[in-house]
Amino acid sequence: MIASEKPHALVLEAADGRLPEWAVAGMERRAHMGRVAGLLDTWAEELELPWADRARWRAAGWLHDALRDEDPDALRPHVPERFRSLPGQILHGPAAAARLGDEGVTDQELLEAITFHTIGDAGLGALGRALYAADFLEPGRTFLNEWRGALRSRLPGDLDAVLAEIVRARLEDLADRTATVLPETMGFWNALASGRR
Repeated sequence: MIASEKPHALVLEAADGRLPEWAVAGMERRAHMGRVAGLLDTWAEELELPWADRARWRAAGWLHDALRDEDPDALRPHVPERFRSLPGQILHGPAAAARLGDEGVTDQELLEAITFHTIGDAGLGALGRALYAADFLEPGRTFLNEWRGALRSRLPGDLDAVLAEIVRARLEDLADRTATVLPETMGFWNALASGRR
């Protein structure tokens, strides 16, 4: 999106907490999405972003899990080919971004933020990096509260260092479970570790 461009109507509705009719998200999920949107809005305000960007950040919080409660088997045929082999629990990001694109949303930074909010990607812009952090750090989650609260207190000013800590913790968790690390996640880690953005 060009900075002077007005966001798509669907994005503006989402920024106000109104989800598209195709969203499949229960009440608990919507509460999570609202908390993520609230964090992103706070950070966008602290960064003194223009109104359009602030709306986009809130919309990303509301839209990132718009299809999280949908059956992964129903999502798989609708995501781009490169994502079809992803584990079911992370298909909702690419599926929501694809659906938004079908609805005429052309804001690539927003679409990429939603696509990669669970796995990360070296090419994520500020919005994508902030969404990745907010999804992990939102205060309604009930694990590692003290550590996550300390990380939250450093944002938005120390975003890349906080992201490096989050990604490192996720990689350690995957290693402990002997789970596969996706190439996008490793690329994200490498970009953060080397200071690239």
